[in-house]
Amino acid sequence: MSKIFNNLYSIIKNIKGNIAFYPTVLTFIGFSFSLLMILLEEQGISKFLLETTPILVVENGNTALNILSVCITGLISMMVFSFSMVMLLLSQASSNFSPRLLPGLVSDKRNQIILGLYLATIVYNIFTMFTIEPNGEEYNLPGFAVLLGILATMVCLGAFIYFIHNMSQSIQISKILDAIYEQAKKRLQKMITIQNENPVSPSKTYNTESWHAYTYKTSGYFQNYNVEGIIEFCKNCETKIKIIKPKGLFILKNESFLLSEKPLDDDQLANCFSNIYLSKNELVKENYNLAFKQISEIIVKAMSPGINDPGTALNGIDYLTELLALRLLKNDSELIFDKESKTCYGEVAVITFESLLTNMMASLRTYCKHDPTVVQKLLNMLHYLKKQVKHQDDYESIISEQITILINQAESVFETKKDKELLKQLVNN
Repeated sequence: MSKIFNNLYSIIKNIKGNIAFYPTVLTFIGFSFSLLMILLEEQGISKFLLETTPILVVENGNTALNILSVCITGLISMMVFSFSMVMLLLSQASSNFSPRLLPGLVSDKRNQIILGLYLATIVYNIFTMFTIEPNGEEYNLPGFAVLLGILATMVCLGAFIYFIHNMSQSIQISKILDAIYEQAKKRLQKMITIQNENPVSPSKTYNTESWHAYTYKTSGYFQNYNVEGIIEFCKNCETKIKIIKPKGLFILKNESFLLSEKPLDDDQLANCFSNIYLSKNELVKENYNLAFKQISEIIVKAMSPGINDPGTALNGIDYLTELLALRLLKNDSELIFDKESKTCYGEVAVITFESLLTNMMASLRTYCKHDPTVVQKLLNMLHYLKKQVKHQDDYESIISEQITILINQAESVFETKKDKELLKQLVNN
């Protein structure tokens, strides 16, 4: 049962990021509601509306058909325009910022729900039209169902206005950066909270030289794992495990991925892997490291000759500074710990702070070292991080090393005397 639940959870988690998920669900709801209204109309639900507020009841079938036809035509036009706006947003975000932003933009629930609302209303109005007789009188028309179709269309008009507002906001780089930052911040804070609740020393590691290695049979990005499921698996099999690939990395088929203290048969291995979630998409809310990658790519793209937008680069560095300061509070290990039994059942490899900062600064130095303003901002960021509270003492030496590398590269690129003097001032500070 646990394996079935985990597989179902993994499938739902993957399809929720698809742009067609919420529209499909809402369309089915609209279809089901139209069938429900047909049944209620057969029970005479419109008679009450005709007796109490006859002004809301359509007088004849032709008028009702014309009204619903106009509603459907207008909704289809709005839906086409809305889908076009979504595609335009994705195209501009990909070309101006980074293609890595697309999964996060596509999974925006607000846009999906609005598009689904259009489809649900269209389907509802179409099936309502089936129950209308062209020459029918008001006493045998589905007046209540027609009224609901008109009201749903008016709701769609309001949603369309909100959709235009939301799209105009979504394309702004400040909104994109803020959304990435908030998702990564929530994820980091959650992991720091779990870390602080864990009484086991983060330096605890296992000698895995004699452990048994196992490979994953499929490929994809390692998004997350079910902690409770892994703990239950380790208890049942009386073993400990180590996931040797950090979250966020692409796992290749038949590549070593898992180590187990005791040998596992095929059923046990399948049970274990059912608690590990792979995906073809990368989402910040599942992997905070992706936020550093996305923001760095936005900065690099902004500094390219084709874009030439140092202002966006400076804004991006501000967000990186905040996230890195938060990352300093987290250690470089992740243990699989059971709070109830106070037992550690293994560990998961993580992207260390040194690897994170080194890879990020390598790309930023390459594309930003020619701009004194951006270099100054990067140095201010690194000096600020040195002054912050750190979970591990070696973090400070890692930051100092990056400061030295950045200064050496900038000195070799700067040509004017004024820029070099400014660089020396920053070094002394």
